Amino acid sequence: MSQTRPEIEVQTLASVCPLDCPDTCSLSVEVADGRVLAVRGSDANPYTAGVVCNKVARAYPDFVHGAARLTHPLRRSGPRGSGQYEQISWDVALDAVHAGLQASIDRYGAQSVLPLNYAGPHGELAGGSLDRRFFYRLGATRMDRGPLCGGVRGLAYESLYGNVPGMPPEQAVLSDLILVWGNNVSVSNLHFTRVIKAARAKGARLVVIDPKRIKIAQQADLYLQVRPGTDVVLAQGLASELERRAAFDLEFIGQWTVGVEAYMAEARTYSLAATADICGVAEADLRQLVDWLQTAKNMATSTGNGMERGRSGGSGLRAAMALNALLGQHGRPGAGVIAKSGLAAPKTRARLQGDHLIDPGTRVVNILDVARLMLDRKQATPVGAVMIYNHNPVATHPDQTRMIEALSQEELFVVGCDVVMTDSMAYCDIILPAASHFEHDEIFAAYGQNYVQRAEPVIATVGESLPNTEIFRRLAARFGFTEDAHQASDIALMDDAMDASHPQFAGRRPSEMGTDRALEMQAAEGAALVLCDTVRPATKSGRIELFSDALQERFGFGVPRYDPARQDLPLVLITPSSEKRINSIFGSAPLSEGPEHLEVHPRDAAARGLKDGALVEIRNARGAVTFVLRISDAMQPGVVYAPKGAWRKTSRTGLTANALISSSLRTDIGDGACYNETFVELLACPVDPASA
Repeated sequence: MSQTRPEIEVQTLASVCPLDCPDTCSLSVEVADGRVLAVRGSDANPYTAGVVCNKVARAYPDFVHGAARLTHPLRRSGPRGSGQYEQISWDVALDAVHAGLQASIDRYGAQSVLPLNYAGPHGELAGGSLDRRFFYRLGATRMDRGPLCGGVRGLAYESLYGNVPGMPPEQAVLSDLILVWGNNVSVSNLHFTRVIKAARAKGARLVVIDPKRIKIAQQADLYLQVRPGTDVVLAQGLASELERRAAFDLEFIGQWTVGVEAYMAEARTYSLAATADICGVAEADLRQLVDWLQTAKNMATSTGNGMERGRSGGSGLRAAMALNALLGQHGRPGAGVIAKSGLAAPKTRARLQGDHLIDPGTRVVNILDVARLMLDRKQATPVGAVMIYNHNPVATHPDQTRMIEALSQEELFVVGCDVVMTDSMAYCDIILPAASHFEHDEIFAAYGQNYVQRAEPVIATVGESLPNTEIFRRLAARFGFTEDAHQASDIALMDDAMDASHPQFAGRRPSEMGTDRALEMQAAEGAALVLCDTVRPATKSGRIELFSDALQERFGFGVPRYDPARQDLPLVLITPSSEKRINSIFGSAPLSEGPEHLEVHPRDAAARGLKDGALVEIRNARGAVTFVLRISDAMQPGVVYAPKGAWRKTSRTGLTANALISSSLRTDIGDGACYNETFVELLACPVDPASA
């Protein structure tokens, strides 16, 4: 007699997306029998409002339970990069990590240990808590992570306004002119598209400025397809013409800004005709935009990280944001720069990360320099041990070949910690399996909106994986760090992460927040965040600084200035966000299988006799990468596009677009990476004799 199999109960539980994206969506997760079945958006966060991006919905179940998931500690059993590993116990793994780190310390000193981490999870606990305390206590080399991505944009914003929240994106519904500048909102800022739609329904105009005709540009009242890296010229040329038309808000400038004359001395060097010529846009379109800038009542400017990824990136961002100040487009809802609204969250990271444990004499290295640092065996304190976590440097750093060479050194001890097997984990001696965010407690503060959210586990840890916090508790104990600071519970860490006295917590500890509703962080007494009204600039002068003494002293860029790199090959490669991945995360998912596409303008393809769908190669002195050609008039002549974050398996050469990007060419401010000032040649893929 057959037995009926009991029906498995499906639950829908609350969570939050932790990935490196400004939106930080609230999630509804369907789970059954300890497995994530489906991931959808929830209404817990009013801004993300039940919508989640396609890649999160499609890729997360496989990310948690797929073939690439790391479920047990592993020890390398073959050559670096071979992927050959054997399963070991946690005790054996932690003993090996302790021995490897300690051997490096004994031989070279504590600063020979290099923690190589970035922004895999954006939760406060997994992103940086007990790990920072551990490495600070150990005396390991410290890392300046901002130059890899986001740091230049942050520095540009702070040079103008200080470390204060800008306009929340929801306020743009009150705008009558919205500038989307270098921000592919449908791919990497999805929920802002709903705000734009609502504003346009009320009559707002939309202007999109981007080197590629992105999806949102199809809805724009005006689209400017600027040449990569010329944004600073565009913004300053607009400022020059606005001044000529006497369109500046002189009362606002006098009350709220400093440095306007120095700023305009540079801007006046660009006529509208010169601006059009340098930026590759029609002068008539510039005049139309100036008309709209001059008459707008409430202008919102949304800039993306793409603008920072060129030699003049910091200048372009500063100049774009400065237009709001020159026009008096601050001080009321709907008028402002949409940036850094997450600074409204009362984060106490110095407490959470244990800044009191820092030895001020410890060296700090630019994250872009770590491959060079690892390869330099003759320096006073060479790197002897590396721990890669919250990061996939092989897939994300410029000059990929050098990073591979650095991690291939047998004299290095390399330990990795990740949720899935990645291109970088393949070079590790020991791999520690990390829990996904669905498997541990967490608290979140977004960088692109002003809500705080808390999440609880929706499933048990998969296999023997552990949360980052537990991994570093155990590792700290191996080194004898048994004090409360190194063994704090996740509940205590959540309370360390935020200032509980903030009015929006209403007397509750952060760890006591509900998971069914995000908390909106506002200005004093619950007022809306409005720069130059409820929020004041936090610069040294207390005003918006159009001339920055600090940037002049550090970089020689007191005002924005066009300073392009010399182009030595005919095509410019840009590598914006992917529709299939968030940075390199989900590179193991089925939707990232197969070769990547390279988008090329029809003229550039025809000049090389290339057909749509052909296998092609782009190359420069640093290497060669293969793609499937996609001919598209969304591109402009002379510019080709490949999505960032691809894994090595996508190219026949075993390299990705990052192999072609220089690690030594840096941005004007912030010493950042110039991903979008990469010059290449395009040709048909050479025939491999072995496959002929």
